Amino acid sequence: MQLDGVAAIVTGGGSGLGAATARALAAAGARVGVLDLRADAASGVANEIGGLALGADVADAADAEAAIARAEAAHGTARVLVNCAGIADAGKIVGREGPLALEAFETVLRVNLVGSFNMLRLAAARMAAAAPLTEGDRGVIVNTASIAAFEGQIGQAAYAASKGGIAALGLPAARELARHGIRVNTIAPGIFRTPMVAAMPEELQEALAAGIPYPSRLGDPAEFARTVRWIVETQYLNGETIRLDGAVRLQPK
Repeated sequence: MQLDGVAAIVTGGGSGLGAATARALAAAGARVGVLDLRADAASGVANEIGGLALGADVADAADAEAAIARAEAAHGTARVLVNCAGIADAGKIVGREGPLALEAFETVLRVNLVGSFNMLRLAAARMAAAAPLTEGDRGVIVNTASIAAFEGQIGQAAYAASKGGIAALGLPAARELARHGIRVNTIAPGIFRTPMVAAMPEELQEALAAGIPYPSRLGDPAEFARTVRWIVETQYLNGETIRLDGAVRLQPK
């Protein structure tokens, strides 16, 4: 799918991987809806790229539906959805204070997994009802998992479970939506220089980078964004999960 003139929505678009993706899609000519729970962050990126700010909770059915409708009214049916919204709250299953609060586990799954599915189902329904584009495509959906889906570390039970769910969602979604001309792919990023990582002490960032085989550095969000663009533009790529991690494999802790 060619991005020039196409409507796109990026969740978590107010910062980090989502912001980099919104910028890359806009640079390719897409009309981008920047969706973020923090409306001010969404506005900052949207104003920068000439996009549309959408303040919404991805895991709330009515909120997400309203945001997609606003984007459609402004840009037309979104043909590209990139799910970057997520949280990474850590907590041991059994810690010094006892068992992990069930609400803490549920919150991470709600935002990361339920939120991704919620946006996917709503966007896919609108894509399926739209006319096919030149090559028969109706839409492309890119979800964001994590290498923690495969090598979750101690204290990451909720995060790893949520990202594992996203990875597992990709293939059945791609198979089901294939008849509509909608592709679904997943990126599982490694350790990227996002605001959360950039806030860590410099020595910790250096230690993280040293453990990455090659290149021995943190990932650049622009590299994630270029991968999204490649997925959108490569029609034969469907139902795949791509590790983007410099060949690192996470240790237990």
